[in-house]
Amino acid sequence: MHHTDSFDPAIYSKRRQQLAQQMQPGSIALIPTAAEQVRNRDSHFPFRPDSYFYYLTGFTEPNAWLVLDAQGHTSLFCQPKDLQREIWDGYRLGPDDAIATLAVDEAQSSEQLMERLPRLLENTSAVYYPFATHPGLAQQVESLLEKVRARARFGANTPTAQIDLCGLLDEMRLVKDSHEIAIMRRAGAISAQAHIRAMQRSSRMLAAGQDTREYHLEAELLHAFREHGAQAPAYTSIVASGANACVLHYRASDAAVRDGELVLIDAACELDGYASDITRTFPANGRFSAAQRDLYDLVLASEETAIAATKAGARFNDPHDAAVRVLTQGMLDFGLLDANRVGTVDDAIAQRAYFKFYMHRTGHWLGMDVHDCGSYNEPSEEGQFQQRQDPLSGETIRNRPSRLLKPGMVLTIEPGIYVRADDTVPAAFHGIGIRIEDNALVTAAGCELLTRDVPVQADAIEALMRA
Repeated sequence: MHHTDSFDPAIYSKRRQQLAQQMQPGSIALIPTAAEQVRNRDSHFPFRPDSYFYYLTGFTEPNAWLVLDAQGHTSLFCQPKDLQREIWDGYRLGPDDAIATLAVDEAQSSEQLMERLPRLLENTSAVYYPFATHPGLAQQVESLLEKVRARARFGANTPTAQIDLCGLLDEMRLVKDSHEIAIMRRAGAISAQAHIRAMQRSSRMLAAGQDTREYHLEAELLHAFREHGAQAPAYTSIVASGANACVLHYRASDAAVRDGELVLIDAACELDGYASDITRTFPANGRFSAAQRDLYDLVLASEETAIAATKAGARFNDPHDAAVRVLTQGMLDFGLLDANRVGTVDDAIAQRAYFKFYMHRTGHWLGMDVHDCGSYNEPSEEGQFQQRQDPLSGETIRNRPSRLLKPGMVLTIEPGIYVRADDTVPAAFHGIGIRIEDNALVTAAGCELLTRDVPVQADAIEALMRA
């Protein structure tokens, strides 16, 4: 997953120390990596380490556990050297080399995990592990504690608390360090190149009169990701032609890409454990129609307004609220919403009338996971909330103060508009789905967009597709 030539164990060691300092005195933490997943019969999905485990170790082999105590002492359990298995499955680091390579205090074979862990848990005050992330982990911890308790007559004390490790790690992962930001910049640049290739392939094939399919464009994306060293797509690529763009999680299929329609591509790579997340919408043939251009410019204006609202000290919800206002005003201007029925832009927002055409949030945290960890509520205002009734569902909702943005946080900004065919809206807009998404690194002054190597202005997209 990482490029071995640039691997620096000090980055991970520092994170482990930072975590240990926040743990209760006398406590211990258990962090397993992800389990290998069978795809079918003898075939496995490509292995990807657990994000928390990788964040603290940089280690990419399966069958590994990290044990960390509040003094900062680190034990790693990993696969033993086994020359027979290595012929089939590749090189294993092994416990002996793990100590120096990963800068851990001790390393043991994962085969001895269940036998050794009870002794490590003895006489600790509390055990931390990530709750609700690994099926069966809570039961494993319970059975380990049972073994510790069985040694009570030999003077062993059992930890009296189990604490969710996600709370501490989520807060650490929410603010990216310089190492993480450098990888995310590169991931954004690679994904941007992929979008450019797909746009150019689309107009080139249609100009040549070739049968063009969504999978042709997906092939360009996959090629560009791998070509520049990214390990995999960060999520299943969405390549949606025409009305398919009105399906939010549409997967690239064999549908035709047609002259005169728009194509929405939401696709990006994962590089060295970090995701990027880009959406662009473009005319398949390289030229926007008047109706397409109207809605496109509206979505772009809403994105630019949301970007302007993204800065240290602003709330996480501010970009969303800014985008919704611009989009709702546009829906009124273009007759998607009827002012006689919904009233002013404020009325339309209050009753969530825009939701028919814009049904998702304007962003999410981004990092090792595409929808990255981290609370969307402000921890310093814990316990405060306002109750309101949702105008569409009628449910009572508790609105908590939204997160204050800080430098080093990374979020997506992705407004959209989706117009399904329907008698109440102008026919020119039927079947148009548009989303524009960029990745923003919060800075003291505003934000840095990591994904603008692929253009967003309608004129710039047309020029690129003519090239």
